[in-house]
Parts: sequence; structure tokens; C-alpha cells
Amino acid sequence: MDVNFRTFDLNLLRVFDEVMAERNLTRAARNLAITQPAVSNALRRLRDSLGDELVRRSGTGVEPTARALALWPTVRDVLRQLQHTLAPGEFDAGIADDTFVLAMADATAAELVPGLVRIVEEEAPAISLRVLPLTTRDPRRLLESEEVDMAVGYFPAVAANLAARGQAGAAMLPFETQRLYIGEYVCVMRRGHPLAGSPLTLDDFCAARHLLVSFSGRPYGFIDQTLGALGRERRIVVTVNQFFTAGRVVANSDLLTVLPRHFVKVTGIEKQLVLRDLPFQQPLVHVDAIWHRRAQHGHAHEWLRQALLRSATAAFAGTEMPGLAG
Repeated sequence: MDVNFRTFDLNLLRVFDEVMAERNLTRAARNLAITQPAVSNALRRLRDSLGDELVRRSGTGVEPTARALALWPTVRDVLRQLQHTLAPGEFDAGIADDTFVLAMADATAAELVPGLVRIVEEEAPAISLRVLPLTTRDPRRLLESEEVDMAVGYFPAVAANLAARGQAGAAMLPFETQRLYIGEYVCVMRRGHPLAGSPLTLDDFCAARHLLVSFSGRPYGFIDQTLGALGRERRIVVTVNQFFTAGRVVANSDLLTVLPRHFVKVTGIEKQLVLRDLPFQQPLVHVDAIWHRRAQHGHAHEWLRQALLRSATAAFAGTEMPGLAG
């Protein structure tokens, strides 16, 4: 259905955005400082203009149609950009009281959060940070739904997808990324392990019993993908979802695990562990921050991105890492 933009009331989009965010007409009306009948009337006018029901009553709230779900990201993005353009404001870290929600694995948090907290304490003491456990290698749904402001981690499939879409000429990608640091994975075992006295061979690696760190709980990871390409496999007997747990278990057993090299030094049990290079080629670990483009121009979000980059740079200054964000 064609929309006549000469007569279209753009205020209807603000109502639509709030209803989609709240999934409840009463709460949307309260947030917009208007009455619920006014919200219902705006939705009726928008339905007439777009030729779609948009939302249906469901329990105590409303459920969006497929058309509404498809429209909402673009509408929200445009409204945010318009707000930043018309009323950009200034971000004063010294008095800001924003709350930032980040998702990252414990190994990443152990490296970055201490430095980030120091920056907050020195420059923005009223700001709050919430760090949620990263439970996926694809955080785009979390960012799209605004459950988190930013995700930090190793997202090879996401990076490849965004790069392919960019090379294919996609005019506007919905997500932005920033490289924070580059690391590598190593095999970790307890000091005194039967394999600790000599270089690790592929046969020894595959014959050993392994512990896997898996965010999803699947007993299969990218190390296993590499082994599969070589026609080999390993035996995974324990799966956990935290790197700290993996380090503790391995330090007290004959299991092997694969951890980020840089993480071992912050475990507190580094002297109990032995590191060995993997007996096969494994891509370097590119740790990136990723966020939704709708947050790109917000001054508070820009401050967060820079603070996180400063924390990463300080954490790896003077180390022998394969690479660092510039």
C-alpha cells in the first residue's frame, strides 16, 4: 500500500515505536504523556495509512504482526538519528548517570573490566556498569532488542557475515564493530601432567581427554572444526561455560583445555598451569566490540566505546600479543 508522505503524520511513528517497545498500550501512553485512547487512535490512523493491523491484543498487552516487526528497526533507527541531530546535547562524563549494559565472557571481562572501572571511577563516578555473561557467538539479537548496549568477544561468523554484506554493496549495515585486541588460543594442562614435559603433538592432543568451554553448551567448538578439517577428532568429557571454571578444573585433573593465552595470567593459578602451543594452525582470536548502528551517534555510547578501547590498550600495553587495536 502506497503512503502519501505529504499528509502522513510523523508523530504516529513515535507512538508506534513506544508501543513496540512496551508491547502495552497503557505503558506506552504513560511514557508518551498522553492518554491510552490517544494511543489507540494513533494506532488506528497508522493502520489506515499502512494497510496493516500492526498489533493485536494478547493477554494484558499487544502482539506485533510480521509487518510491524519488519518496520520497527528502521522506524526506531530513524527516530534515534533524528533525535541526535535535532537535540544532540553534550555528554559530560563528570555528571552523567547513565547505566551501560555489556555482554562478555568471563575471560574478556577479567581483562577489560578492571581498567574500565578505573576510568569510570576517575572520570564518570555516577555511571553504572552491568556486565552480563555472553552466552552466544552471535550477539546481534541482544543488540537488536536493546538487551545490551554492546557485546565484546570473538565473533568470527558475525564478522565474516558483515564483511561479506559490505563487499556485496549493502548500503547500510545495522551493526558496527571495533577491534579491541588480538589474541591466540593455547592448550592448557596442569603442572606435572604426563604431556607437560615435551612439545605437544597432534596425536597426543587427540588421544587426551578434554574439557571444552562452550557458551551454548554444545560439546563441539571451533577447535573441533579445525580438527575435523584435518580428519581428526578429540574426546570431550566435560563441558563448562566459563573460562575460570575450566582453569580450575584442569589445574586439578589430567584433562586438557584450550584457553586464550592472555587469560591464563589473570586466573590467579598461573603457576599451577602449563601452556603449550596447539599442534595445528588455528586462526588468531579477534576480540571485537559490536553494537547496533542506532547507538552510533549517541555521545554517551561514544564515550563508552572510547573508554573500552582505552581499557584494552592499557591491558595489553607492553605484552607480547600478536596484535593490538590501534
